[in-house]
Amino acid sequence: MLHYLGYVAAIFIGLALGIMGGGGSILTVPALVYLLGVSPVQSTAYSLFIVGSTSLIGAAGYFRKGLVALPTALVFLLPSLIVVFLTRRVLMPAIPHELFTVGSLVFTKDLLVLLAFAALMVAAATSMIRHSGPEAAAPLTPAPDYALVLGIGAVVGLLTGFVGAGGGFLIIPALVLGARLPMKMAVGTSLVIIATNSLIGFSGDLSAGRIIDWGFLLGFLAFALGGIVLGTYLAPRIPGARLKPAFGWFTLAMGTLILAKEILYHR
Repeated sequence: MLHYLGYVAAIFIGLALGIMGGGGSILTVPALVYLLGVSPVQSTAYSLFIVGSTSLIGAAGYFRKGLVALPTALVFLLPSLIVVFLTRRVLMPAIPHELFTVGSLVFTKDLLVLLAFAALMVAAATSMIRHSGPEAAAPLTPAPDYALVLGIGAVVGLLTGFVGAGGGFLIIPALVLGARLPMKMAVGTSLVIIATNSLIGFSGDLSAGRIIDWGFLLGFLAFALGGIVLGTYLAPRIPGARLKPAFGWFTLAMGTLILAKEILYHR
C-alpha cells in the first residue's frame, strides 16, 4: 500500500511544482524514504535527479515567456555549482556511517541527513507561511547586491548537495532582494538555478560511483512529470498564492513529525 502512495506522492510533488513554481520538491526525500523504502542517503541522490528534471521542465515554460534572467542565474551558479559538486563528490562519501552516540541513540549518516532535511522542511514551511500574502516587488535601489547573491549561492550549493533539495525558499528572496528581480522573473530564474544545481550535484554522485536503479528512478520521475503537466494546466484556475500557506502548514507538520520520529523513536 505504501508503495502505491509513494507514486501518488510523486504526482503531488509535480502538481505543487506546476501550480506554485516550486515547493513540491521538498517532499521528494520523505516520499522516497518513508513510502518507498529507499535509504536516506540514496534518496538525496535520487531527489537531485528528480528535482533537477522537474525544475528543468518548469524552467522551460518560464524561458519561453522571457521570464528567466540568465546573467543573474550565472552569477548565482558560479559558487553554487562548485559547492554542490564537491559536496556530492567529496563530502558525502567522506562522512562515516556512524558519527557519535547520545545515550541509546546512535547518530548515523542516514539519521543526520533525515534530521537536516526535516529542519529544512520546517524552515521552508515557515517561509511559505510568512510570505503567503501578496507578492512584493523588489525595493528600488541603485544597483543589485551581487555579494548577497554570491553568498547565498554558496549556501544553496551546500544545502542542495547535502539534503537533495532545491532551496527555492532561499533562492527567490536572494534574487528579489539581492538581484532586484521582479517576482515572476525570480521564480523562472530560480527554476533554472535549481535544475542546474541539482543535475550537477547528481553528476557528482555518478562520478563517485553511486549505484542507481534507473528503472525505479525514471518511473518515479514519470509520475512527477505527469503531475507537472496537470499542475501547469490547473495553475490559471488555482492561484499559487492561495495554495502556498496550506502547503506550508502541511510541510511544517511533516517536518515536525520526521524530527519527532527520528529523535524519539529512531532504532
